[in-house]
Amino acid sequence: MSRRLGVIALAIAAGAAGASVAAVASLEQSPPPPAVAPLIEAHYAPAENLEKIDVALIDAAVRRVDMAAYLLTDFAIIEALIDAGGRGVEVRVWRDRDSAGFTNPSEEDRLEAAANVQVRVKAPGDPMHLSSFAVDGVVLRSGSANFSPYGEMAQDNDLVVIRDRAVAARFEADFERMWSGS
Repeated sequence: MSRRLGVIALAIAAGAAGASVAAVASLEQSPPPPAVAPLIEAHYAPAENLEKIDVALIDAAVRRVDMAAYLLTDFAIIEALIDAGGRGVEVRVWRDRDSAGFTNPSEEDRLEAAANVQVRVKAPGDPMHLSSFAVDGVVLRSGSANFSPYGEMAQDNDLVVIRDRAVAARFEADFERMWSGS
């Protein structure tokens, strides 16, 4: 129903209840409610720089970041994870064994040595190909983009951000299964 029809219906109901029609009419001139962050955002590289979106999501973390990363070679994302740990955020990174060696060894060492950061590598077997992370149990980032400069900025990839506790909890449950089975 349009806003105008809604106000008219409210005016009729208010009139029946004895309310002032002038008071109800003022609702029509009130500004719409403020915009809220969308529940689901979809982003596409190379038209958008997905690295900036990932870094902003990690920078917003207050309590925890749980990341499942098939490939993690993007220095800005690694730095954002290290910075999050430095702010007291619990950071857990689950890596695939086959791709773990692609990271610059000095960057991997910095990540593993950072405060509040834990890195585990999946045991040999079927590859783990997720490129996802949850922030504070309320935001899930997923998509086809690996955490690499090429995947985040050059390839045709997507990144989906879902702001929903239930969806983030579903990822967290699967992440815990992987993390505890390492």
